[in-house]
Amino acid sequence: MRLYLTALNPTDSVTDGFLPAARSLGCEVTLLTDQPERYTGVETLRTDVRDARSVIDTIARHHPPGAIFSNSDHIQPETALAAAYFGLPGKDWRACLTAKNKALTRQRLAAAGVERVWSTRLAPGEPLPDALCEPRPGGRGEPPQDGPAYPVVVKPREGVASEDVVLAADARELAAAVTGIRARRPGATLVIEEYLEGPLHTLETLGDGHALHVLGGFRTTLGPLPHFVEERLDWAPPGGRLPHTPDSAALEHVLRALAAIGAGFGACHTEYVLTARGPRIVEVNYRLIGDTCDFLLAELLGVPLFEQVLRVHLGEPAEAPPPVSGHGAAVSLIADRGGVVKAAPGDVTEAIGGVRLRHRPFRAPGDVVELTHTNRDYLGVVRAAGPGRDAVDRAIESFRARSPWVVE
Repeated sequence: MRLYLTALNPTDSVTDGFLPAARSLGCEVTLLTDQPERYTGVETLRTDVRDARSVIDTIARHHPPGAIFSNSDHIQPETALAAAYFGLPGKDWRACLTAKNKALTRQRLAAAGVERVWSTRLAPGEPLPDALCEPRPGGRGEPPQDGPAYPVVVKPREGVASEDVVLAADARELAAAVTGIRARRPGATLVIEEYLEGPLHTLETLGDGHALHVLGGFRTTLGPLPHFVEERLDWAPPGGRLPHTPDSAALEHVLRALAAIGAGFGACHTEYVLTARGPRIVEVNYRLIGDTCDFLLAELLGVPLFEQVLRVHLGEPAEAPPPVSGHGAAVSLIADRGGVVKAAPGDVTEAIGGVRLRHRPFRAPGDVVELTHTNRDYLGVVRAAGPGRDAVDRAIESFRARSPWVVE
């Protein structure tokens, strides 16, 4: 059976996760990408993967497909349309588009009665609405009808990796943030919305269009505002089984949101905040969690997660996850200054006190670092899994003390 995998730039999830998983399942793999020169060891066909017509045409001129799959944020709708054209299992392209477009996500959740978060779009060149220039405070924690109570968050409508996501405390800061983002993204539509304050969590799910299984979730620690850089993720399964984990009401809320969007096939990574008014969705990423946390999730579950995701796209039912004991964490090693990388630990795998630890470098000595206040500032990531949080923390701290990154 031939699996077509659509991709843009190489990621660990694809090169070390899904491609080996496809081979383990006995699939013949063809990778469709606009950057074939960046992939080795797999058949590649140059394709405009942002255009469903191009994807369909390329496949039609090649071998008959058994599955068409992507783990990229950017090309889920196009991949879903191609799978539907060939009559293959896949995601609903409308759900893919709604999840990717943050303005559509807000509209859909409000229309379905799941939640209301004040939000407005700002097209390229469009001035700030008057309500944002002269805000009135909301009553009892609710935003007023014509505009939000500051602070607000401004972000690209289809953004990823916390890029150009900024908190603005007043109209002046908002105007400055919009100006800066537009200088970097002149054609981008922006979303401005109320700031959701509270603990940030993720929910990881896997579905087959009939059953939707909750794999687990993480509690996310962010860096200092006004930016939203993810510094650490700690295993925090839903249901309140561990301290500081979301309760069953929060889990039910997120599942209602996914149902409203239609995100019930394949892997999905949802971020949400436990606010004083209840849980609120930040964004729905209709793919597996990234930044190597997918490998941590697979290790915690003790299952071939990448294979299980592909099996769904091959027409098999989604498997329910096993119970998990122990703790896992992924700590991002973030540059705190610009400069040149002078020293860096390599790709390390080790066991310390019953903890399995892996360090994955994203940079190398000699690389020039320019701070962006996004996930692009990651130097590397340490992920660890073990019997409990204390043991995991000790292992991570020990590694960082022995193997520091040096940027000067």
